[in-house]
Amino acid sequence: MNETLKTLTERRSIRKFESRQIDPAQLEEILKAGTYAPCGKGAQSACMVVVQDPETLQKLSGMNAAILGNDSDPFCAAPTAIVVLADPAVATCVEDGALVMGNLMNAAWSLGVGSCWIHRARPVFESAEGKELLKKWGVPENYVGVAHCVLGYPAGEIPTPKPRKENYIYRT
Repeated sequence: MNETLKTLTERRSIRKFESRQIDPAQLEEILKAGTYAPCGKGAQSACMVVVQDPETLQKLSGMNAAILGNDSDPFCAAPTAIVVLADPAVATCVEDGALVMGNLMNAAWSLGVGSCWIHRARPVFESAEGKELLKKWGVPENYVGVAHCVLGYPAGEIPTPKPRKENYIYRT
């Protein structure tokens, strides 16, 4: 099996991370992969914000947990989060952002870095507090949150894949 297919079939969502920060060279490779994600009409509507500051990570995770109605840590104590946002003026903005997320997670896995897709970015960045963060980061405040990609080195056992469901593929 070639390396790309191996990565695609072996990647798993990681929800327990080591506390050490991601190697900067690895992070740059992961981000570069995100920039090469397919996008509608080549519009490149998505953008990424890298968050490694513990205070900002805690704030984002707390905002995310509040949407869930609890005080958990949805970011699983990951040392890095990449916030994926997109320009709503582009019809395929959410799809474009989702493809960026896929590239980020698959690139991370290929480098030995774990990841997990964390939902609720849209309501986080629709809030006044979220709009303030966008302004602070220099991102247009009308951008929509697509997802948070938390990253770190996996701690503990890697989850095993569930069997693929029946009727996943139909042929005509």
